Amino acid sequence: MSPHRLFAVSDLHLGHAANREAIEAIRPRPDDWLILAGDVAERDEHIRLAFEHFGQKFRQLVWVPGNHELWTRPGRDAVRGEARYAHLVELCRSYGVLTPEDDYPILNLIGGPVRLVPMFLLYDYSFRPDHVALDDAVAWARESGVVCTDELLLSPKPHDSRSAWCHARVEATRARLEALDEDLPTILVNHWPLRHEFAVPPRIPRFSLWCGTVKTADWHWRYRAKAVVSGHLHMPSTRLLDDTRFEEVSFGYPKQWQGRRHDPDTALREIMAA
Repeated sequence: MSPHRLFAVSDLHLGHAANREAIEAIRPRPDDWLILAGDVAERDEHIRLAFEHFGQKFRQLVWVPGNHELWTRPGRDAVRGEARYAHLVELCRSYGVLTPEDDYPILNLIGGPVRLVPMFLLYDYSFRPDHVALDDAVAWARESGVVCTDELLLSPKPHDSRSAWCHARVEATRARLEALDEDLPTILVNHWPLRHEFAVPPRIPRFSLWCGTVKTADWHWRYRAKAVVSGHLHMPSTRLLDDTRFEEVSFGYPKQWQGRRHDPDTALREIMAA
C-alpha cells in the first residue's frame, strides 16, 4: 500500500547519546514511509534501535547504507566489506525494512505512480580536479588536512579497492534500472551525492573525494528522477536541476543539528505526497 507521504532523513549517527534522545521528538506518522538514507549508526545495536523506534512510527522504512554502517575495526571484526553489507541487508529484512537488494516499489504519489529506487553506489575518488591523477588523489586531499576515516575502517573485501566495489555496484544498479519495463518517473536514493557539484563542502572541499562518482552524473535525467535523495555532507539543502529536486537530508552530529536550533522533527524532509 502506498504511503500518504514519503519522508527522508540521513546521518542520524545514533552512536551519539544526544542523537538517540533527539529522535524521541520525531512524531509518529503511521500512514507514511520513511527513508533512512545512510549513516544511521556504526553498531548493530543502534541500527536495531532505529528500526525498532521508527518502525513503530511509520508504515514502512527504507534503508540505504552509508559509510559508517560499513566501518569495521581491523583485527576485531571478522565480517568486513561486502559481507558486512550482506549482514546489514539481512538485519533490515528481519525488521521488514526495504533495502537496495529488494524490488523497487511503485508508489502512487502526487502526479501518478513513481518508482522508489534505493541504491548503494559508494565512491571512486573521481570527484577531483582533472589535473589530479587517481593515484595521487588521497595525497592531494591530505595536503589540505582532509583524510576520510574510511581509509582506515571501510574495507572493500573481496574487491581490490573501494573504487572497484563502487564500479561493481554502479554497473549492477545500472543494469537493474535499464531492465525496468515501465517508463515510470523515479525517486533515486543514495547516501552519496550523484553529482560532483553537489558534493563539495565549502569548508573542506577536498572531502569531495569520498563523496560519489562521476559515473552517475546523468542518472537524474537518464532514469527520469522527480527527486534525488542523498546525505553524507551534513549540509541539508534542496536544489533544482533539470526539473529534478536534489534533496540533501542529513541530520548530523549533535553540535550541527543543535546549532541549527531546529526541533528534531523538522529534520525529516518531505519528498513527495500522495
